[in-house]
Amino acid sequence: MYISIIANIAVLLAITAFLYYLKKKHVKFSTRVFIALGLGILLGLGLHTIYGVESETLNATMPWYNIIGTGYVKLLQMIAMPLVFISILIAFTKLTIGKNLGKMAGIILAVLIGTTAISAALGIGAATIFDLDASQILQGEAEVARGEAIAERSAEMADKTLPDQILDLFPANPFFDLTGARSTSTIAVVIFAAFLGFAFLTVNRKQPEVAATIKKGVDAIYALIMEVVKIVLRLTPYGILALMARTVATSDFGAIYNLGKFVIASYVALIIMFIVHLIIVALTGLSPITYVKKTAETLLFAFTSRSSAGALPMNIQTQTKKLGVPDGIANFAASFGLSIGQNGCAGVYPAMLAVMIAPTVGINPLTPSFIATVIVVVAISSFGVAGVGGGATFAAIIVLSALDLPVALAGVLISVEPLIDMGRTALNVSGSMTAGVTASRALGELDTEVYNDKSTYKEATEI
Repeated sequence: MYISIIANIAVLLAITAFLYYLKKKHVKFSTRVFIALGLGILLGLGLHTIYGVESETLNATMPWYNIIGTGYVKLLQMIAMPLVFISILIAFTKLTIGKNLGKMAGIILAVLIGTTAISAALGIGAATIFDLDASQILQGEAEVARGEAIAERSAEMADKTLPDQILDLFPANPFFDLTGARSTSTIAVVIFAAFLGFAFLTVNRKQPEVAATIKKGVDAIYALIMEVVKIVLRLTPYGILALMARTVATSDFGAIYNLGKFVIASYVALIIMFIVHLIIVALTGLSPITYVKKTAETLLFAFTSRSSAGALPMNIQTQTKKLGVPDGIANFAASFGLSIGQNGCAGVYPAMLAVMIAPTVGINPLTPSFIATVIVVVAISSFGVAGVGGGATFAAIIVLSALDLPVALAGVLISVEPLIDMGRTALNVSGSMTAGVTASRALGELDTEVYNDKSTYKEATEI
């Protein structure tokens, strides 16, 4: 068995070396990520075929794969909170629209929350059309264990009233929230950074010299953190390789086959919602085809990494350098999109779960009152969803708890979570970019020459 484990590790390291060779040959970042995704799937299939899910050899191999895969995820989590904080703060220092600040924030929030409500409606429609019912899904040990964990986590929020849940969004100790210790830490950090940002605007108005010094300090910290982010993002191909290999190798294909209808329904809803994003872009008078071409690289990264926070630097860079969105608006839209109105994780997913689970407790999910309630609850609960891992689960807990539905049944989807989460994350990132483009267009701040410049179609985002 030990020889087999060593051989499995050697194969992973050999592929990792190949990806590094491609980097040295200056192969484009997005191409290397896509190659890593494909090779990870092939490696996973090979391990799955040779050993089988229950193999001791496979189970002993995966911890070594986790050093690269899970290690990469932990590094993404490491940079998430500092990145959100400094991105919001620097957005205020880069603002050039002055009196339009409230209008800008209003438009961004309206797009994020409005599209989440639409995505919830699409999730309900997809679950209904595909006749999804949680009671029809067989649960194994993993699903039951996941359900119990979700139920235990939801118990902490069960006794809290809506006002109490709203109070949880506020940062009593911002330094504690910067550790990501609470499920609402992301929105708390956004609020804290926004307070500092408003304070900066006041100082800038009263003491321009002091404000200039503050801005230099913020710019310096931003530059430092962004360099850390770039170091982490350069590891993406290797992290994706290990993550996909582990996911495919340890997946129960039988369970995935049984849940195939849910996977298809999810992607139907996600794709239609992406088309809604394109319609919104078109309604602003811009070409949706141009939007697709220029955002493709960032959306691919979000799809493979499954991290909205990890995609934040590329998100901002795509908006400013390819779509013509001003720095301030791009930072606001991208950062707000990490914790508010995530169309995939906080919109489509919890709405589908609500429709699937409702029949198990004798509720007709097709009544107008239930549908309206789900959409409203989903839109409101979309505040504070984390941008790295677990966000969809947190959103589902809030929605199902608010609707008084059994949250444990959400565990039945554990076997297809990674597969669906890739699409959800890409949609989340697209939603924030759509908000940035829409806000800057509405305020007359969008640089249409940059947006329509065809030379940036294939321009690689700097990593």
